Amino acid sequence: MSSSFLSSIRRACNQSVGKIVLNSDRCYWNLKCLGRYRAACTSQTALQPRIVLGIETSCDDTGAAVIDEAGRILGESLHSQKEVHLKTGGIIPPVAQRLHKENIHRVVQEALDMSRISPSELSAIATTIKPGLALSLGVGLEYTLKLLKQYNKPFIPIHHMEAHALTVRMIHPVQFPFLVLLVSGGHCLIAVANGISDFLLLGQSLDEAPGDILDKVARRLSLIEHPECTTMSGGQAIEHLAKQGDRKKFYLKSPMAQHFDCNFSFAGLRNQVTQIITKKEKEEDIQKCQILSCVNDIAAAVQHTVASHIAKRTHRAILFCKMKGLLPQSNAALVVSGGVASNRYIRRTVQIVTDATGMALLCPPPKLCTDNGVMIAWNGIEKLKEGIGILHNPEGICYEPKAAFGADISGQVKEAAIKLPYLKMKIRE
Repeated sequence: MSSSFLSSIRRACNQSVGKIVLNSDRCYWNLKCLGRYRAACTSQTALQPRIVLGIETSCDDTGAAVIDEAGRILGESLHSQKEVHLKTGGIIPPVAQRLHKENIHRVVQEALDMSRISPSELSAIATTIKPGLALSLGVGLEYTLKLLKQYNKPFIPIHHMEAHALTVRMIHPVQFPFLVLLVSGGHCLIAVANGISDFLLLGQSLDEAPGDILDKVARRLSLIEHPECTTMSGGQAIEHLAKQGDRKKFYLKSPMAQHFDCNFSFAGLRNQVTQIITKKEKEEDIQKCQILSCVNDIAAAVQHTVASHIAKRTHRAILFCKMKGLLPQSNAALVVSGGVASNRYIRRTVQIVTDATGMALLCPPPKLCTDNGVMIAWNGIEKLKEGIGILHNPEGICYEPKAAFGADISGQVKEAAIKLPYLKMKIRE
């Protein structure tokens, strides 16, 4: 390779080639775009791939993972508090905090050990700082700040819902913009993802989240006492029993039927179900903590109503996006993520909508729908690639139990007042 050619490369890349050995087998040059691209060299002196440690403690799962920029999971660990909170009938924040403190060091160390990456080799550390339970978020942030000080690494603070929204890009080559539906135990929202940390919020829950109502109904039905559900979360128990039930045995009014927007509401539905349960308990003359004979039918009815409500609001969001040109005319995608996205019945109901509107439905695998360190690390990788949201001095950083998500344009959706065409929400198990 001539010295004049090396000189041209040196000038085009605006860097010193130095003593790097260049040969045709180990370097690739884009000759047409020589002035804009640097050599991709695989020699021993080439730059190492970017690697991020992600830490998640926003609620009741302590998660950590090490991810590289290609999306390879080099190491991960997760400690679930589910069994503890099942016994107490719900998440008690001080208990969650204590369990996070007891397990976070072990979880992070297990992820690092599995990856065979030392903290000094990390490109950055990414940690959930919003939104979530204050006591839980505080544990993750406090532990992260100690690591940052010890190893002098950049910090990437993560919005929990953004991490859920972008996890799918680690698996599928979905391009911006796309529509994203996030459904979990603490959140329910639908938004247009225009880019990393660039979202347009179309609608969100005005009261409770879908996962929360499923858990509360499960507790009211005493499903922890059901022989088939003793180790299941509330949402898992509802989904399991609903398969054996007849949803038509109980009529539940669909929430917000007269509101032509994309917001969600589940509190009224929960009140309807509570009234039905109380009435049936009197009819069957049973006490609380005993199982109703019609429990499968109630589970089927509430699951279908939750799924139908989510699907209808999603349908309106898709029509609004098409009307406003917010999504590609071809190959438009809806991403569904969050813990409730693991519910197969809800996914199938949403798929009825995407099939009818010509959208592709993309869901991360169930393991990545629930809270985990992988999604946090991947969000960190995406931010690192874009060069956004990277703090070299995290002094003064705080966690935020409540946090907005994107630019709120839900008012525009309401003004559009789109009426939905009829779709038959019939799911075959």
